[in-house]
Amino acid sequence: MKRSRQQAASELFAALYPRLAGWCRRLVDDETAHEIASEAFTRLWARWTSVAEPRGFLYVTAANLVRDHWRTLERERKAVRRVTTETAVRPHTEQSDPSVRLLVQSLPERLRVPILLHYYADMPIREVSAVTGRKEGTVKADLHAARELLRAHLRRSLDHTR
Repeated sequence: MKRSRQQAASELFAALYPRLAGWCRRLVDDETAHEIASEAFTRLWARWTSVAEPRGFLYVTAANLVRDHWRTLERERKAVRRVTTETAVRPHTEQSDPSVRLLVQSLPERLRVPILLHYYADMPIREVSAVTGRKEGTVKADLHAARELLRAHLRRSLDHTR
């Protein structure tokens, strides 16, 4: 019984994957199309015994994944637009002090990106989480670690100027 189910799944994959990936390719780039088609099949395998119409399930799942991909791209585009617009419009303040900018730029990317998005682009933590693909708790921890590094460096700088 298990062998025949496995064989049926293999035959279904061979018959439908190329068409599904091709359909996705018309909606997204080639690499993403293959990722989406593969994910649709993975979700089908997880529900293999309860899906009555596998072909329909695959296309509906792929369509949902394409829509999720488009939403993610749109969120990223909006974030980039917001950052570039605010940077161009924002007057130079104490925050744009070159030494502070240099300190922020010297942070590791994992800490620098949340700092730039949260403090310079005024994004809430929830949105930083969505843009970076990290959990909110991770973003909060990264922001804390970055602030601690910046604080320590600023203290050392102040101690040297006295």
